[in-house]
Amino acid sequence: MVRIDRITTRGGDRGQTSLADGSRVSKADLRIEAIGAVDEANAAIGLLRRATGDEPAIDAVLGRIQHDLFDLGADIATPRKENEAEGQALRIVPDQLARLEAEIASFNAALPPLRSFVLPGGTEAAARAHLARTVTRRAERALARLGLAEALNPDALKFLNRLSDLLFVLCRVLNAAGAEDVLWAPGANR
Repeated sequence: MVRIDRITTRGGDRGQTSLADGSRVSKADLRIEAIGAVDEANAAIGLLRRATGDEPAIDAVLGRIQHDLFDLGADIATPRKENEAEGQALRIVPDQLARLEAEIASFNAALPPLRSFVLPGGTEAAARAHLARTVTRRAERALARLGLAEALNPDALKFLNRLSDLLFVLCRVLNAAGAEDVLWAPGANR
């Protein structure tokens, strides 16, 4: 169990922070950038949840995802060891991906097919979901950069990719099942 007694530790005053294994790294490290981006995505989902209280099925999914994003942060904060035993560290697992995929399919089943790209907007809840989606994509890019430098749990990057897909589908659901989607009109302002 996590126990936090002090918030101000002064441990990061010199631009370094600790990873889950106790090692110290620069706050400019790619790993810390990825952890921060995942934290931003979680905050954006928290803001989205303020607009989904009247949608209990969506709010429940988003609440679970916020916990999954903390799992993802722990995964990223724990460097992979060469001979790491399964269960040795908290990692994103295939079941979490499968759940996202099932939710994408379930929510998408009731939506009409798209005939154009969707602009961010529509209802307030959908606009917030679009913001959460774009912040999640940024987290995905930060994690992909880290993955170019060192070995990561491949399911971690897949999780963010699936999550951004789910958020896109939720944007459409929150736009009255697509009826209030703002569609792109190519060349409309030439």
